[in-house]
Amino acid sequence: MQAGKPILYSYFRSSCSWRVRIALALKNINYETVPINLIKDGGQQFSKEFQALNPMKQVPALKIDGITISQSLAIIEYLEETRPTPRLLPQDPEKRALVRSISDLIASGIQPLQNLSILRQVGQENQLAWAQKVINSGFNALEQILQSTAGKYCVGDEVSMADLCLVPQVANAERYKVDLTPYPTINRINKSLLALEAFQVSHPCRQPDTPAELRA
Repeated sequence: MQAGKPILYSYFRSSCSWRVRIALALKNINYETVPINLIKDGGQQFSKEFQALNPMKQVPALKIDGITISQSLAIIEYLEETRPTPRLLPQDPEKRALVRSISDLIASGIQPLQNLSILRQVGQENQLAWAQKVINSGFNALEQILQSTAGKYCVGDEVSMADLCLVPQVANAERYKVDLTPYPTINRINKSLLALEAFQVSHPCRQPDTPAELRA
């Protein structure tokens, strides 16, 4: 099954790439990073070479077990199915549905609406207000859901795929200067998760392609 070391095509600041980096860290999978700079040279994701890997021209993409997978949640589900320890999807079908629902809320309902490609469409002067509006709209719903699902983390007391989506999205919110005061549950879970090693080693400030001034 193993065909050499897995290769992650990633951009340090990409929240979708960060989700996968957390999964790889939690599951203790040793991998190599190939940085794809989304800004430089007009965006390296548009190169012919990268387009052959992912026709959507987005990071992340993961080469593993002789195949290439794109879309962060599909990658995490594949890792879960092939390397089930530690578990990122609960065994209980109801909890599993909650984890997937929260993951999709973030991955489909918030992040794409404030992604680089969309922000370029709304124009420089409107970018901050637009990003804040879509993140606040999603976080209002998410806070309400988490109040009934959360234990220490998003769903109960075990780290799940939902948590892998939450932390990068909170980082995006901070980057776009969203006031997080109205979201105490999101805030609390985020702080607990950032204390875990897998969330620290995968952090955008500690990647091979992190610019020197943003390193920590």
